[in-house]
Amino acid sequence: MPRFVANRLLALIPVLLGIIFVTMLVMDLIPGDPVALMLGENARPEEVAALRAKLGLDSPLLVRYARYIVDVVQGDLGRSILSNRPVTAEIGDVFPHTLRLTLAAMVLAVVLGIASGVISAIRPGGWMDAGVRLLSLIGLSMPIFWLGLVLIYVFAYYLRLFPVGGTGTWRHLALPALALSAPSIGIVSRMTRSSMMEVMHEDYVRTARAKGLNSSSVILRHVLRTSLIPIITVVGLQFGQMMGGAVLTETVFAWPGLGRLTVLAIFARDYVLLQGCVLVFATSYVLINLAVDISYAYIDPRVRV
Repeated sequence: MPRFVANRLLALIPVLLGIIFVTMLVMDLIPGDPVALMLGENARPEEVAALRAKLGLDSPLLVRYARYIVDVVQGDLGRSILSNRPVTAEIGDVFPHTLRLTLAAMVLAVVLGIASGVISAIRPGGWMDAGVRLLSLIGLSMPIFWLGLVLIYVFAYYLRLFPVGGTGTWRHLALPALALSAPSIGIVSRMTRSSMMEVMHEDYVRTARAKGLNSSSVILRHVLRTSLIPIITVVGLQFGQMMGGAVLTETVFAWPGLGRLTVLAIFARDYVLLQGCVLVFATSYVLINLAVDISYAYIDPRVRV
């Protein structure tokens, strides 16, 4: 297991290097000059040139890429062009909010998704199965930003049960977490149902029933546990996608997280801050996938063999 983890961590290095390079390349291709944007329309050419040299933007792409990699290894993500603060400080201020939102949405997706999937798999073809599949389809079909606006109108504006936006108490967290988790609830529910349906008629399940085990024990200890491998795979992928989906959710609900900071960096052409945000998103995604791979061996002993 330690060797497996070490090999996977080494394999993440070229992935992150490629993400950084693509991000820098895309930022170079976007029209406009961030330095001219900072100094304003009345800036003189020599002032623009001096600031470009100070920020290192006058160097070729590969040179800037190599310098940035050296700085990242040392824990330096540069300074924000917009605020002149260290990027690590900017991200450190908002990342806990994004992590809290994503974890809350993930808990909702896992609990509601697996529970509804189990209910649907136990009675296939019944009215409960049809209702769960319909709700899953609705959750998958609605865009996050549209669902967020609907939740704000119904529960914040009309019923006045939750605040419109911002952060603070659990009431501020409820609506954005629900909007962010809705597609994942549908995906986890459908995957749980299909995985359990494949296992229901296996020989060891019939043997467990023949031994006299009650239905709940058979479902939870035998059917659901064997079905967890594909479910965990989907949960891991959804966790990573939630980090990206937080960009829309945080914008709609004015949630001061990493996604909203990324949007501000894009509009301000703050390429240094944007590179740091993308790097944090990418690192989080690959580490989540690594954790999912490691969890396989602990859930299913056959994987260790």
